[in-house]
Amino acid sequence: MTTLIETISAWAIPFLIGFIPIYGWLKGVKVYQTFVEGAQEGFRMAVQMIPFLVGILVALNIFETSGALDAVIHFLSLPLHYLGVPASVVPLLLVRPLSGGAALGITTGLLHRYGPDSFTGRLASTLQSSTDTTFYVITLYFGSVAIKKIRYALTVALIGDLAGFVAAVYICHQLFR
Repeated sequence: MTTLIETISAWAIPFLIGFIPIYGWLKGVKVYQTFVEGAQEGFRMAVQMIPFLVGILVALNIFETSGALDAVIHFLSLPLHYLGVPASVVPLLLVRPLSGGAALGITTGLLHRYGPDSFTGRLASTLQSSTDTTFYVITLYFGSVAIKKIRYALTVALIGDLAGFVAAVYICHQLFR
């Protein structure tokens, strides 16, 4: 069975890369022209996103450099400790909704310091994969299509992040403690 799964895994991407253009061609789609038009649209969208990307990166840098991030981490460490969240994971809880790159850096640091098989390493890995970069996604995607009223989307996204955090902590305590 393992050999079958490995074979399918090895051939899945090459199959799709070959199958999709051939299927489109058989259906009468001008595959190359459609690809080029999609690439042009993607490039235009990327250029439109640059100001929003710069804005969120500057805001994140100001939040971290000003010491506000450290103050919030210090404030939340004790209550979260009583809920079974190690203080070393608190920065990941706060940074993950803001920046995927920064969260990955924190996770990498936690894995190097505590090890991937430690409770902290497993919790950090689970948190990294169970939540999203909410503010980054909303800023980038909503801003690029000029949506200004994001209140409900942000509220629901943050509730989803909270649910991901709670579920990750609960599951890690059930499986790894």
